[in-house]
Amino acid sequence: MQKVLVLVFADLTYDARVTRQINWLSASHEVTVLCFKGLPQSENVTYVEIEMQALPMLRKLRLAMALGLRLYNVAYNIQHGYFSKLGTLREQQFDFIVANDVETLPLAFKLQKQAKIIFDAHEYAPRHFEDKLWWKLLFGPWYTHLCKTLIPRVNAMTTVCDGLANEYEKHFGKRPHITTNATKYHDLTPTEVKKPVRLVHHGIINKSRKVEVMIDVMKHLGDGYVLDFILMLPEYASPSTVEYFESFKQEVSQLPNVNLLPSLPNEQIVPAINAYDIGIFLLEPVNFNYTNALPNKLFDFIQARLAIAIGPSPEMQKIVEKHQLGVVSHTFEAADLADSIKALSADDIMQAKRNAHKAARGLSEEENKRTFEKLIQ
Repeated sequence: MQKVLVLVFADLTYDARVTRQINWLSASHEVTVLCFKGLPQSENVTYVEIEMQALPMLRKLRLAMALGLRLYNVAYNIQHGYFSKLGTLREQQFDFIVANDVETLPLAFKLQKQAKIIFDAHEYAPRHFEDKLWWKLLFGPWYTHLCKTLIPRVNAMTTVCDGLANEYEKHFGKRPHITTNATKYHDLTPTEVKKPVRLVHHGIINKSRKVEVMIDVMKHLGDGYVLDFILMLPEYASPSTVEYFESFKQEVSQLPNVNLLPSLPNEQIVPAINAYDIGIFLLEPVNFNYTNALPNKLFDFIQARLAIAIGPSPEMQKIVEKHQLGVVSHTFEAADLADSIKALSADDIMQAKRNAHKAARGLSEEENKRTFEKLIQ
């Protein structure tokens, strides 16, 4: 049985994409996963947990200086100095290494030996948080450097959608294969639409996503519509994110048609939201990755057999319009999306839910699994 090492600097509790990779691989490979926090042990999977590097103020200043001076090896050791802590993992021989996100690539090449490397870029690394000036000045050039020097050396590469693949090919000369964030097929049926119309949004709290804009949508919708948020605050959330979430809770508590429900594990999301009518996501395009977003939640909405209401995000819009799954507002203004939702009759919503039912198998993870397995072969 071939051996695969999966690298991810993340807590897998919050990473459905990498969890799917592990499930695909473990069916026919011996898999070792290096991560911050693993999942319950399963057959053919071993987790090697490393502790996220703490970055107190002095260390942040050292990192900023190293990045500013373009001392990228020094910066990497400050941010991700894990190699000396990997023990026997360094001595093992792997057939494949799957490196998730650009920051795992240097470690992948250190551990490579004879292994082939598959790089799952997820999103477009050099412009990840370009809406933040400090990130754009310090991390943007670093990630560009990593992409420029390491992408040509990988054996294969994947990303989540065409818009991101085009950008990687344009700047770094390698065309990634597409593996979307589609979840597994769920054998569910659409539920009947009743009053009030029930909307749902789920995900991880992140200030850049501006989820409070969807509260503004509900202010415009008023009576006859209810929105439930199912949001997760990660253990690694920054103090500013925690403060933002507390402020968000306060705003939610003042509205009669908006609720904040307890978070749920990834595998429970789709069955839980099947009872709703519309999945809503309004993501302002504040950076390149948000402009080209094609997130887990869109596919969760489809598997839950929901109608979908989104802003004009091009990658999501292509799927919603192709399969007639709901509405796409003309702008990212809350009032515009509210007007689009108001224009839907109960029959319109029900038809969109039926269309989601028709599209659910084709928009499940199966095609991505085939793509990934072909790369391995």
